Amino acid sequence: MPLTADVKAELVTVRDPRPTARVAELTALLRLSGGLHSIAGRVAVEAEVDSDLLARRTAREIVELYGVRPELAQMQGSAGPRFVVRVVEAGETLARQTGLLDQRRRPVRGLPNKLTTGSRGDLAAVWRGAFLAAGSLSDPGRSAALEITCPSSETAMALVGAAHRFGVAAKAREVRGVPRVVVRDGEAIRGALGAMGAVQAAAAWEQMRQRREVRAGVNRLVNFDDANLRRSAQAAVAACARVERALEILGDEVPEHLREAGRLRLDHRDASLDELGHHADPPLTKDAVAGRIRRLLAMADKKAQTDGIPGTESAVPAGAVD
Repeated sequence: MPLTADVKAELVTVRDPRPTARVAELTALLRLSGGLHSIAGRVAVEAEVDSDLLARRTAREIVELYGVRPELAQMQGSAGPRFVVRVVEAGETLARQTGLLDQRRRPVRGLPNKLTTGSRGDLAAVWRGAFLAAGSLSDPGRSAALEITCPSSETAMALVGAAHRFGVAAKAREVRGVPRVVVRDGEAIRGALGAMGAVQAAAAWEQMRQRREVRAGVNRLVNFDDANLRRSAQAAVAACARVERALEILGDEVPEHLREAGRLRLDHRDASLDELGHHADPPLTKDAVAGRIRRLLAMADKKAQTDGIPGTESAVPAGAVD
């Protein structure tokens, strides 16, 4: 997804100098990109990411924050190469320090409490790490969404709470049994991108969203105009068909002023009632024209009923009626 790649490319360059924010981002990234594993009976911390640059940045942060040097590896996945950052030798110590293991050596199912109760900057760093690990962004439109795939429902709820604390409405849901955090509102998506530090991506996404809204508005107006024109054309066809049938039913019995109104309708089929009035001699108001045509049709339908023959409605083509 090009948008997702653009957001991650920008986020990987964001570096908050505060140690608490760096720890928050790294912990969230480790939690959502792999987390804890058991290798030869030892606790290992492992992160699987989609870019070499992100893998190297993650390894550097582990070295600078915790003094542990990870292993780096590359493997081929179904969607392309994947990059693994792994700590085995000091894995349990790192897991305890980052809060992925609690004091009783039990894995933390959500996110460490100290992260989700931190400052706004730390909460934004949590989301930045989570998005780098497992986030995606779709194009603006009806199905627009910023999503983060989570390893557990507890992690999803922790991210939802963090988002609410820095002013973004997010929801947790499950898709085919996989927990996700979803942001759907356009303003909220822009706010989440900005909070994480993807300022350029937020501006580009908002510009795309506005262009689509303008285009959608224009399309709605065009469709509305087309529908009105179609209805007007159908109404004109129906009116002319009924007038022709009325003159046929009445024959010589039709009063002259009603005949003239009927002939006006047939001679100027696409004209409005107001325009028909201007064509009359002497000119008539549109109400006068409408009244005369209405009386012409009523008179013809009454005679048709008396004579037991089809009335004016029978002449209307099926395609001229919605």
